[in-house]
Amino acid sequence: MTSDSDGAVPGDTPQKQSWLKRLGLGLARSSNALSDNLTSVLSRRKLDEETLDELEEVLIKADLGVTMAERIRAALASTRHDRGLSTQALREVLAAEIAKVLAPVAAPLAPDARPHVILLVGVNGTGKTTTAAKLARQFIKDGKTVMLAAADTFRAAAIDQLKVWGNRVGAEVVAKDVGADPAGVAYEALELAKAEGRDVLIVDTAGRLQNKSDLMAELAKIVRVVKKLDPNAPHSVVLVLDATTGQNALNQVQIFQDIAGVTSLVVTKLDGTARGGIVVAIAERFGLPVSAVGVGEGVDDLQSFDAQDFARAIAGLGANNAAAA
Repeated sequence: MTSDSDGAVPGDTPQKQSWLKRLGLGLARSSNALSDNLTSVLSRRKLDEETLDELEEVLIKADLGVTMAERIRAALASTRHDRGLSTQALREVLAAEIAKVLAPVAAPLAPDARPHVILLVGVNGTGKTTTAAKLARQFIKDGKTVMLAAADTFRAAAIDQLKVWGNRVGAEVVAKDVGADPAGVAYEALELAKAEGRDVLIVDTAGRLQNKSDLMAELAKIVRVVKKLDPNAPHSVVLVLDATTGQNALNQVQIFQDIAGVTSLVVTKLDGTARGGIVVAIAERFGLPVSAVGVGEGVDDLQSFDAQDFARAIAGLGANNAAAA
């Protein structure tokens, strides 16, 4: 199918078109920075070896990762080595190659138990608490009943914030006082979720990495106690990453893989950075499913991850196409 001027496919719902526009605008800093640097290289010469080397360097600096940069370089070299290349044509190649890498990891959260227990992990400041509420909002829109558990009992702000968000999206919140046992909060929430027949339970956890052994012990205890009520829980361990951290996000994935056995990722704050390419680098290196991406603070600014939409947006071919051309 061909896209219209807003990057939306004919037949898309208004809601889908609205999300494509938000995604395009959210990734504008990433796509514009990438396009500007690529245009600068292409404007000087044809696509010879020297130009390909410079293009590869631009792609690496855009946080797409060395492997992805090499893949795109090879694709360009094999088809257009002796000819010039317009910026638009290069965007199409970029989008196609990025989509190839992202397609296998695009996997929206799909609850397959009742209640389906989602353990949210990640360092403080990535947006875990708001992500918990935004995921709840998406599940509720899909007709599911959701409960939230405030298991980040280290910070009063995290507990209060989750209560406010829970009220906003219409999800019940199980919370205790600051300093309460996080595992106890998770256990009580799951017990209540089972009794009330809830479809989804989302557990918000602390993210202190100053002492990884303490965090590991805390998360291990949460997992241990919820398994007393459901041997298969947690059904999903979702790592929330802040895209503005760039390459440091790779380290966070590795750490939380070791600590918590991450099953999928949510990437937030893509609208606040020119480093959106880090999603590609993470997919290339770890192959972990990417469940959702966030491009703003609004309750609907977190949506299920679509490889094609993301690839075209970061290449400047989505809703931002007209502005970037």
